[in-house]
Amino acid sequence: MLRIEAKGLTKEFKSHISRPGLTGAFRDLFNRQYRTMRAVNGIDLEIAPGEIVGYIGENGAGKSTTIKMLTGILMPTSGYLRVNGMDPHREREKFVRTIGVVFGQRSQLWWDIAVQESFTLLKKVYRLSDEDYKSHMGHVIEVLEIGELLNKPVRKLSLGQRMRCELAAALIHNPPLLFLDEPTIGLDVLVKLKIREFLKEINQKYGTTILLTTHDLSDIEALSSRVVMLDNGNIIYDGGLNELRTTWGNEKRVMIEFTRPAELEDLERLTGTLPVIWQKENEVRFRAVFGEEDAAVSDLLSRIISHYEVKDISIEAVSTEEIVRNIYQEGITHV
Repeated sequence: MLRIEAKGLTKEFKSHISRPGLTGAFRDLFNRQYRTMRAVNGIDLEIAPGEIVGYIGENGAGKSTTIKMLTGILMPTSGYLRVNGMDPHREREKFVRTIGVVFGQRSQLWWDIAVQESFTLLKKVYRLSDEDYKSHMGHVIEVLEIGELLNKPVRKLSLGQRMRCELAAALIHNPPLLFLDEPTIGLDVLVKLKIREFLKEINQKYGTTILLTTHDLSDIEALSSRVVMLDNGNIIYDGGLNELRTTWGNEKRVMIEFTRPAELEDLERLTGTLPVIWQKENEVRFRAVFGEEDAAVSDLLSRIISHYEVKDISIEAVSTEEIVRNIYQEGITHV
C-alpha cells in the first residue's frame, strides 16, 4: 500500500472582488462577485512506505496547501487522495492517529507546563499503553538528548531545544508517516545536524515515511534521494536528486587566477572559437563557464598560457540551490 496516493489533486479558493466607491460597495451587498484561484492544479503524487521525499517550491507555489490536504486540514476541490489508505479529511479522527506533524515554529506542546506533562497528555490522546510509550519514547528521548529538558516548561526552552521536543511529541505514537514543514528553520548548525541524524535513524529503524517541506535545500541533500518541485500549483519535477544534478548541474565552470591583471576582452579574443563565457571576479581572477559538457579545459589553457601566467586553477561545482533557482527561472518541466 502506498503511503500517499494522489491523482488529479486540485484545490481552489474563492475570494470576493470588491468594487470601488460607495456605489460599488452598495452593489456588493446584493450582487457579490468572486474570483477563483487554483492553488494546486491537478497534481499526481505517489510516495511509497519508507521513502524520504523533499517537497520544495517558492512561496505561493502551493506547498502548504498540498500539505494541508494531505494531513486532512483542507478538503480537496477535486481529485483522488488516499494517505495511509484513508481519506484524510473524511476519516480525520482515525487518520490523525497514523501521522505525525511538525509545522515549523507552530507548537503542539503546552506552553506553560513541563515537556513531560505535554508528553503524558499526548500519550492519553493517542491511548498508548505504558509499555509501548516507555519502549518507544525512551529511545526517542535518548537519541534527541532531551532527557534534561523534560521537567522544564516549554516557554523556557530555546528554539533548538523546543524543536527537538516537538519532534519527539510528533513521534510519541510511532506513526508510519511524518510530515515536516520547515523543521530546521532558524536553528544553528549543530542542532540541524542532530535533527537530521535522528530523522535518518527513525527512517532506518522504523521504516518511517517522511515528507519534508523546506527552503533549506541542505536538509534535502542530507536526507532525501528524491525531490518533488512545485511551481504555480503544478509539479515541474519529480525524480532523484542525483538525476537533477546530472541533468541541469553539468555546467562546467573553471576559476582561473593569473599572476598579473588580465583583460576580459583579451581573454574573450583568445578563446573566441571555444564554447565558453568569461566572468570577471577581480583584476586577476576570472571564471570560465563552458557551454558544452565535453569541452576540454586543456583547450582553454592552451589558448591563454602563451599570454598569461596562471597562478591557480580550480573546477567549481554547481550547487543544488542554484540548479533549483535556474529551473524556476527557465520554467523547465520534467515529470
